[in-house]
Amino acid sequence: MPAQAYAGKDCVCQLRKGICDQSCVQGMLDTPFYIACLKLSGRRCLVVGGGEIGLEKVEGLLACDADVTLVAPQANPELQALAAEGSIAWQQREYEPGDLEATFMVIACTDDTDTNIRVFDDAERRAMLVNIVDVPPLCNFILPAIVRSGPLAIAISTAGASPALAKRMKREVSELFGEEYARLAIMLNDARGWAKGTLPTYQDRKLFFESIVNGEPDPIALLRAGDEQAVLDLIAAAQQTHATA
Repeated sequence: MPAQAYAGKDCVCQLRKGICDQSCVQGMLDTPFYIACLKLSGRRCLVVGGGEIGLEKVEGLLACDADVTLVAPQANPELQALAAEGSIAWQQREYEPGDLEATFMVIACTDDTDTNIRVFDDAERRAMLVNIVDVPPLCNFILPAIVRSGPLAIAISTAGASPALAKRMKREVSELFGEEYARLAIMLNDARGWAKGTLPTYQDRKLFFESIVNGEPDPIALLRAGDEQAVLDLIAAAQQTHATA
């Protein structure tokens, strides 16, 4: 897999400098990234590269219900198994520009710089989302570390400065925001229909939910203690209070 650009290493970006001088990543940490959660269900996403990193990216896309196609002459056994069971489509050959047709996103993780640059250039011409793994100048989006628990997803990014730090933060965040937060999110979602049908304004609905989340007793503490009924009682009490306000 191509290593992130650093001085003295062979250039792996579109500047083709021969030896990297890091000019391609100057200002990277000052780049403001627009954070978004993408809905990938049913969308065609392409992964170019059949190694361990390719497997990681394929699994991440499948976890979001994407329609995944892998392009690679060779693939590791896990990817081959996913293809054999029909979870992904595997084009067992080198990348071709036509692979990007009707595609929402492409992630490339090959060890061939020319291929990576072609994927990036072809995707940019189509105004597509493209990420060449570990080569920041060949990306128009980055992939943060993700903490998932039920409907909750917490993204952690260091703008590429330190993946190791992002992994540490992911571990600590996952310990801080456990499954009780996911359970509360589900319970509050169950109350959304009532709120929309009963409370006339956005501000009314905002105050209703904030009174539960930030109220006393603390619903998270109750869930940590295993007292889900007490949280349901809190929601019911808030409904009665705000319905008659």
